[in-house]
Amino acid sequence: MKHQLSIGSPAPSIKMLAWLQGAPMPVFQPGWIYILVYLSTTCGCCETALSDLETLQEMYRDIGVEVIGVVAKEPAPTADEARSLVETWLADRLSNSDVRIAYDYTGEMDKHWMDASLSFWVPQAFVVSRNGTIAYIGDPNSLECILDHVVDGSWDSSAEAREAEKERLAECEVYELERALEIQIASAIEVRDWKRALSATKEAIKSIPDNPTFREAHVELLMRKLHDFEAGWIALGRFARGAIERNSADWLLAAMRQLFCSPYEYSSLPFAERFSMGKELSDCILRLCPQQDALSRAESYQTIASYYHENGEKSRAVELVEQALALVQGETLSDDVKQEWIADLMCVLGKYKH
Repeated sequence: MKHQLSIGSPAPSIKMLAWLQGAPMPVFQPGWIYILVYLSTTCGCCETALSDLETLQEMYRDIGVEVIGVVAKEPAPTADEARSLVETWLADRLSNSDVRIAYDYTGEMDKHWMDASLSFWVPQAFVVSRNGTIAYIGDPNSLECILDHVVDGSWDSSAEAREAEKERLAECEVYELERALEIQIASAIEVRDWKRALSATKEAIKSIPDNPTFREAHVELLMRKLHDFEAGWIALGRFARGAIERNSADWLLAAMRQLFCSPYEYSSLPFAERFSMGKELSDCILRLCPQQDALSRAESYQTIASYYHENGEKSRAVELVEQALALVQGETLSDDVKQEWIADLMCVLGKYKH
């Protein structure tokens, strides 16, 4: 898919929006800067993002900056049900917000804003400059650093803006390719054509070698579907060594999950080599933990705890899960997200203590 909306493009219409909070606004007003942010009722970090943007709105409102929240593509069979879903979410989570909120069930906002800009994630921010053109597309968390430049008109034509947009589009194009490859793999798996799925997975690894998800899928197909433990062990060993060389948390955690957290017949794998590899991965993950945020550390602790538990170091496994639990409990999260984390960790803790 080719992008049609980028920095410098005229801002698309918002006339299709149904306004739920704040006065209706069918068009952008000349001379104002608008931060239009895409939200979702199922997005765990959207509330925080909107709250942060509301703070920016308060700081800059006197010089003509306003935030607009847009909810679209909600999983409901009718427009009325979608509206009710969004209204309930607003009442529960954003009742004190001073931001205009609208929703769209027609698909037009998605088509002309998200799809046209190759945007796939929420929250996603679009900044409309005073002259009605797009000044920024991307993560709303980055706006605090650039908003002064947008306000004084220096951002749109800057080399920094062009480079940021170039990087964004490159990431989006990779993501689009990833989705196409995932569909190929999933379609083969759906009809239980394991050989075609394996071939598609190998092609995905070749096309996007930096994506650990395809490596995990490769190992899983060999181990669970084809029961080729010799080839599976070779692929898993190569995956783990690559993770250690990259020293990437995503890769290390993915490799550890394959070694100790998956429903494989681990008795078919070399015992000593598996635990030696687990120890090396665990040490690498622990060295990265001080650089991680609280939830990432919690995930790391929970993942490596499986290695310690299976290795007979049950007290260490319990200690790690308890540390993960404390980190999650100390975080500011929506109730449902926090409770899901806590329930999962408590289940693991109960298993390790018995």
